[in-house]
Amino acid sequence: MEPCSCDTFVALPPATVENRIIFGKNSDRLCDEVQEVVYFPAAVHDNRRERLKCTYIEIDQVPETYAVVLSRPAWLWGAEMGANEHGVCIGNEAVWGKEEVCDEEALLGMDLVRLGLERADTAEKALDVIVDLLEKYGQGGNCAEGGMVFSYHNSFLIVDRNEAWILETAGKYWAAEKVQEGIRNISNQLSITTKIDREHPDMRNYAKQKGWWDGKKEFDFTATYSYIDTAKMMISPGRFCEGYKLLNKHKGNITFEIMMEILRDKPSGINMEGGFLTTASMVSILPQDSSLPCIHFFTGTPDPERSVFKPFIFVPNISQLLDTTSPTFELEDPVKKIKPNRRHPLYQEHQKALEVIDNKEEKAKTMLDNMRKLEKELFKEMESVLQNKHLDVDKCVNLFPQCTKDEIRIYKSNISP
Repeated sequence: MEPCSCDTFVALPPATVENRIIFGKNSDRLCDEVQEVVYFPAAVHDNRRERLKCTYIEIDQVPETYAVVLSRPAWLWGAEMGANEHGVCIGNEAVWGKEEVCDEEALLGMDLVRLGLERADTAEKALDVIVDLLEKYGQGGNCAEGGMVFSYHNSFLIVDRNEAWILETAGKYWAAEKVQEGIRNISNQLSITTKIDREHPDMRNYAKQKGWWDGKKEFDFTATYSYIDTAKMMISPGRFCEGYKLLNKHKGNITFEIMMEILRDKPSGINMEGGFLTTASMVSILPQDSSLPCIHFFTGTPDPERSVFKPFIFVPNISQLLDTTSPTFELEDPVKKIKPNRRHPLYQEHQKALEVIDNKEEKAKTMLDNMRKLEKELFKEMESVLQNKHLDVDKCVNLFPQCTKDEIRIYKSNISP
């Protein structure tokens, strides 16, 4: 099992039902890291000289940013995964290869996820945003809080209602693959081979200069920029291959519930346990019919098998997501040696619930049954929204916060005082 991992998936028609694109991601991080689910409204930035403070560096702000919902490690500015009001979803992965990882502080891959969501209303525009920022500011810096040093390059799965893009990087160099149908997944390795739809203008020349490519044989990005034997990539043991098998098994019938089953799968390693574990999960429904809303489900808690996927829909005047927002600490250094307590209200109650599930068999069954019951009711309600084309906007303002309160109520009712 890889020491660090994430898995991001997309399924497009005809692999799905009801002409929907389904996006999913497990964020696998250090086991004691808290992930929060937060909402930021759209904003206009009139001051042309305004600078934006990301996790480590400041960059130029843009005149307008879109509303976003993010699942992110609570100590940083960016996000592991999220969506915006235009139905764009992005998840990133840590990747390593022949190009050396830079420890110098720059933009984190997680910063690029948020920046892509805030600044782009289609998947390809988000790709443009990310590669332009990569060229201007670079990627780098510690991706863990506290004493551990943990740096990497990034790959991204960027999706909208019409298509998906895989963007894989090595330093400032990159390749992108367009996906218009079927299934695709990314894990902690490069995966773009010879189907390259867009690329950094100097990517091939740089590979020739480094002696990684002779300039004659067909260019294979993964084979050139990493140590992976791409001929064996789809049959090698590991989560990339296992994830593809799980998608392929359900090809033609993939729903948002199937995507959640995949994210909950432990034998494959997709639902990770141990020092690195699945700290949060996300699944999105992106209907190709633009009259229907996109629906984004987040757990905000570790282990999707023992968590509840709760829906979020973009509408005006969204209530703040207080129960999944971590406390903030004044004047903090993002890499200080002592980690503050970032546990948000849902996380705190979920941790107590996990102790009950692990130690009290009878109460565990009741609690898990109630969690699944709540989830099924939410799924039924969301399916009704899509089938009947009727959205109760007033209810959606408080949809995610209310679902979170219902989840907390289940935990509290089964935890002895």
